[in-house]
Amino acid sequence: MAGIHITDIESAINWWRERSPSPDGISLAPEVKKLAEVYALMVYHHEQLCDEDSMPRAAYQAWLKWYETTPDTPCIAICSTSQGDDLCKGCGRTFDEVQLWPEMSPGEKRETWRRITIESSAWRFNRYAERAAEGRQSGAGSATGMAPEGDQAERETRAP
Repeated sequence: MAGIHITDIESAINWWRERSPSPDGISLAPEVKKLAEVYALMVYHHEQLCDEDSMPRAAYQAWLKWYETTPDTPCIAICSTSQGDDLCKGCGRTFDEVQLWPEMSPGEKRETWRRITIESSAWRFNRYAERAAEGRQSGAGSATGMAPEGDQAERETRAP
């Protein structure tokens, strides 16, 4: 069972609000309404995660549409797990996450993205942040906000 974090639900709501704005300022697009119902219940019950498998179908389908706009993988083509590391220095995923990535559900992938973003210790968040930024500029991940660009001053002082 993978849990979809409340911030992902909120991001999906905001994505749908931009895509299908309210025509009158009161009514909601069906996708926004379904996601908002899930979000409201999570807030009311002080829950951080929504079970991917038991999420209402319409809300899950709306979330999946948003999910499809996010980068599929945090890989920046510097995989230290191929040299025997248990944790990739490049993207922050574990060896198992790297190996099983194609089999993981969208919720499991987002859990991994959330963990590596919070940790922010992988090279994709500092030393090689420009590689992650290049992926966003080409269209991958523009809707997520989940791949920080790194410290601008550090990039400017780094030797080419």
